[in-house]
Amino acid sequence: MKSRKPHSNKAAAKNTPKNASEGIRLNKYLSNSGVCSRREADIYIEAGSVTVNGKAVTSMGYKVKPGEEVRFDGKLLNPVKMEYILLNKPKDFDTVNRDASGRRSALQLIANASNAPLSPIERLNKTSSGLLIFTNDGDLIKKLSSPKNGFSKIYHLSLDRSFSQEDMDTLKEGMALDGKLVKVHDISYIEKAPRNEIGIEIRTTRKNLVRRIFEKLEYEIVHLDRVVYAGLTKKDLPRGHWRPLTKQEIINLKMIK
Repeated sequence: MKSRKPHSNKAAAKNTPKNASEGIRLNKYLSNSGVCSRREADIYIEAGSVTVNGKAVTSMGYKVKPGEEVRFDGKLLNPVKMEYILLNKPKDFDTVNRDASGRRSALQLIANASNAPLSPIERLNKTSSGLLIFTNDGDLIKKLSSPKNGFSKIYHLSLDRSFSQEDMDTLKEGMALDGKLVKVHDISYIEKAPRNEIGIEIRTTRKNLVRRIFEKLEYEIVHLDRVVYAGLTKKDLPRGHWRPLTKQEIINLKMIK
């Protein structure tokens, strides 16, 4: 990469809007928007790729004030830093906020993860455990909650009684539920476990689908644990613990169609 040449004070003044004494530095604004790192932002700013209120700004020290419109290569930016947290939710924790009755909430478990208000992508019932993603990225929440997105979710189920081979075959072939044909992507007995231990993979966002399937087959789910969600697993993530998603994991989620 070629070394950068500093602009003269005259050039900087020409490209810097007036009254830039307050606000957030432009490179931090780009970084918070998820475009790039602060160091990379300096390069893009100097190259004239960033505009404020329709004008190119090449001053490193420019501060963006509330209400100003910042674009990178023509794309409008959101200054709020996006956060992505993966939680291995324990049983008996609600996915929603703690209410007046004092119920325990999964949000309490990630209270120290971010100062931003985070929301879950697809909820888990209080009696269920497993993987949950919390984020303030509204676009990603909407995208992954859409019925069009058939990414993989794998559950480990404990049933109240042995699961018959006949019912196993029924689910593999497809069954009617609410007037629609439902097919699981895969289903099998858990290796070296009793026959009431089932692994099931679905690729739909239909709410409570797994529970509704087994209710129709007249089984009670004693416990449901989501062990895989959109390629994310519980590896090195004990129950009740959380971690931020890596950059590559975030990219992978955003690439889901």
